[in-house]
Amino acid sequence: MHLEIITPDKTLFNGEVESVTLPGSKGSFQVLKNHAALISSLSEGKLKYVQNDGIHEIMINKGMVEVLKNNIIVLVESLVSAEEETGN
Repeated sequence: MHLEIITPDKTLFNGEVESVTLPGSKGSFQVLKNHAALISSLSEGKLKYVQNDGIHEIMINKGMVEVLKNNIIVLVESLVSAEEETGN
């Protein structure tokens, strides 16, 4: 799957991922390969994405996500904190 994380100022991430967990307005949800198309609002919280090298976390402010044909575009107002890497 391809993930883009974008703020009004810059692109924070643009690359391939295995999964993404997002802080939806109605609760956290995960997107895996071949997920159904969706558009959802996001609340402040932890966005996590998994790549071959591990799990990456970004604290985001509110925003929107679009999932379509294994492409995920996340538009966020701003970051709450910098990216942190966690162990496998």
